[in-house]
Amino acid sequence: QVQLVESGGGLVQAGGSLRLACAASGRTFSTLQMGWFRQAPGKEREFVAAISRFGRFTDYADSVKGRFTITRDNAKNTVYLQMNGLKPEDTAVYYCAAKIGGAGFVRDYDYDYWGQGTQVTVSS
Repeated sequence: QVQLVESGGGLVQAGGSLRLACAASGRTFSTLQMGWFRQAPGKEREFVAAISRFGRFTDYADSVKGRFTITRDNAKNTVYLQMNGLKPEDTAVYYCAAKIGGAGFVRDYDYDYWGQGTQVTVSS
């Protein structure tokens, strides 16, 4: 069983930055493909970013391209989401997710394990 614990959320003004972290345990981290999703009030959970097992491949939602960066440190069993140029519309609960196999990575049902989420609030 994989456990995921997010940290780094908070309140920031528009244009500011935050870095989220997600620490994984319970399985060799390099066997996991990782993703970040977010869910705003009244909206469905949506894909934000994904990274392959050794970080060679990344992908982003169009809404965050050029502003957010996903990275991972397999020695620390941690995946990060650096968020720059934050906008009020980025306000949401951000979830870390892990998947063991399969080709897809942008749908929430592609993932096997989820963290509890961390709140990000961007004020205007």
